[in-house]
Amino acid sequence: MKFVKIEVFIPRENTKKLMEKVNEGGFLKEENYDFCYAETPVIGHFRPIEGANPYIGRLGKIEDVLENKVEFRIRQGDLSKVMKIIKENHPYEVPVINVIELYDV
Repeated sequence: MKFVKIEVFIPRENTKKLMEKVNEGGFLKEENYDFCYAETPVIGHFRPIEGANPYIGRLGKIEDVLENKVEFRIRQGDLSKVMKIIKENHPYEVPVINVIELYDV
């Protein structure tokens, strides 16, 4: 079975809500456990430029935001469903979502 690792950078205050939605879909289950994910506190940096509609910050100003990097693995076949959940529940206009293919070992 092929798996991918998902990394999502999200404001800390929005992390639990997002992960609850992913778990509700059954995507954070590992055998007899659910809610299987890790989070690491990070500081995100960005500057909204003309045309942006930022959730946090102001146009032209560099922002430093307390975020979490959330990591979890899913079956590759579930990727489109999980991406839909993330995009519907992430507050950012352009969320950073990394998808990393995992090797079978």
